[in-house]
Order: sequence, then C-alpha cells, then structure tokens
Amino acid sequence: MSDRSLTFDAATPKLRLDKFLLAHLPGYSRAQIQRFIRDGQALVDGAPQKTGYKFKGGEVVTLHLPEPQSTTIEPEDIALQIMHEDAHLAVIDKPAGLVVQPGPSHPGGTLVNALLWRYPELANMRGDPETAERLGIVHRLDRGTSGLLVVARNKPTLLALMGQFQARTVDKMYLALLEKRPKSNAGLINAPIARDQRQRKRMAVRRGGKSAQTEFEVLDDHFQDDRALVRLKLLTGRTHQIRVHMAFIGCPVVGDAVYGFRKQRLRMKRLFLHAHELAFDHPVSGERLAFVSELPVGLRSVMEKLR
Repeated sequence: MSDRSLTFDAATPKLRLDKFLLAHLPGYSRAQIQRFIRDGQALVDGAPQKTGYKFKGGEVVTLHLPEPQSTTIEPEDIALQIMHEDAHLAVIDKPAGLVVQPGPSHPGGTLVNALLWRYPELANMRGDPETAERLGIVHRLDRGTSGLLVVARNKPTLLALMGQFQARTVDKMYLALLEKRPKSNAGLINAPIARDQRQRKRMAVRRGGKSAQTEFEVLDDHFQDDRALVRLKLLTGRTHQIRVHMAFIGCPVVGDAVYGFRKQRLRMKRLFLHAHELAFDHPVSGERLAFVSELPVGLRSVMEKLR
C-alpha cells in the first residue's frame, strides 16, 4: 500500500469524490477508483463516503491505495467446463475454488487467465476503458461458489449482456444448504445491502444501502440439526447478496465462515452455494438461452451424510 494525502481545493465546489480522485490518480480507471471508495480505501476527513459525495471545501482526502499493477494478465492453460460456446459468448460451469478475476492475493490462476488462453481475442479489450477491467467477465461468483457464469468474447456482447443484468431480465437461480430452516416454506427477502461500516471487507443489511431482493423456496428439510436445502432467485445482484440475506434471517449458508456461525458446525472447504440455473437472451440471435448445472458430487455427498 502507498498512503497519500490530498487536500481539496475549495475553489471547485460540489465536485464529486470519484471525479476528484480520477483527476488526481492517473493510471487508475473509474471502476478501480469507485471500488477503492466502496472498500473504504479513500477517506474524507477520516471517514468513508459514497462515490457521489460532493465536497464542501477544505476537506482532506486520505488515500490508502495500491500502486497500479504494471504486470499484464497472462493467458494460462486452465481446464474449463464449457456448457455453451459460440462466436459471441460462452457459458462456464465454474468449480468452487476458482477465483474469477485476478487481484493482489490472486494474481494468476483465475478464470480470466483461463479465458485469455481459450479466447485470445479477449486481449483486444485491454486498451478500452469500458472493457479493460472486465476482459469478458459479465458477472461474478465468489471463490467458494460453484456454478454457471456467462462470459462475453467481444465488447458489443459484453455491453449487451451487462445491460440485461442491469434491466433484470437475466434469470439466476441458486441452490444452497442452510444451517437453519427458514420459518416459511417460501418468501421474499427485501433488505438493502451496503458495505459493513465496522468490517469494510464485508457487506451487511443497512438502511440506505442498495435495494436487494432474494426469493427463496424450501426444497428439502430432511437433514440433521434443522438444516434445509433451498432454491434461491436473485432479483438483484449485490455483492454477497445470498450470503448476507440468509444470515440476516438467521439461516446462514453452510460453510460460510464470514457471515455464518463463528464456530462452524460442519467443516467444509467451500460454501454450500451453487449457481444452478441461468437464462438470458442471446445478444445477437435474440434466442432465449437457458442452462442448468446440477449440484457437484461433493455437495450431494454432504447432503447424504446429513440425512
């Protein structure tokens, strides 16, 4: 980390925090800067603020930011399970343990590295500010979550698919084993999510956060210790949404050491969370594409042991 302090010039009133930092931090993209602000790495007078915070004048902005990575993300020959592939996009069945995008703690061995190997044309996105941060990644799954992801092989497809996610026309269904059965067989959790003010790497249900809705349905509750298998539909796409919402109603996902029980009742190396179904409109043909990924063998084995 490199710490830098910047003092805002009061001669420029009502400037947004993200635009101020973008002007003062050459080498960083808008998406990176917005992520730094959300993660609490850019503080105004010692306190975290939203990206749209407007200066009053005289504030001190303290930055705790990593230097821009000078190394290029390299292609790596990593095996992928391809559910669908055409000239515009691919649908991947991601295994648990595979990180989607490179970062300081995972500079290589990620899904992006594997995609660059399989689809060399993705390297064309490097120089475009709209696509350089994504390199084909439309949406993400946590490292410990398995299941379906759609990736784009060119910029028009990437932007079109991102538009579908923003318009909420993409159907995403998950399967999860919960530590406790919900009180009702089905329901809608409508609770806003924002960055946890005490632990900045976590998310939390917070008033004033971004709108977040998750539908759930109990599929099977014949497990030890009142556990239940549920089917979940994401109506929004917030970071860690399912994990946060399930913990919020007192039914955390099995294997979730971050949002679940402090002392895990069942030792697992991954989350019992699987992206089971995915449906979207093909950006070129307009055809509605739908895919299903069954629970991995390891998760089915866990279920059988808990009968």
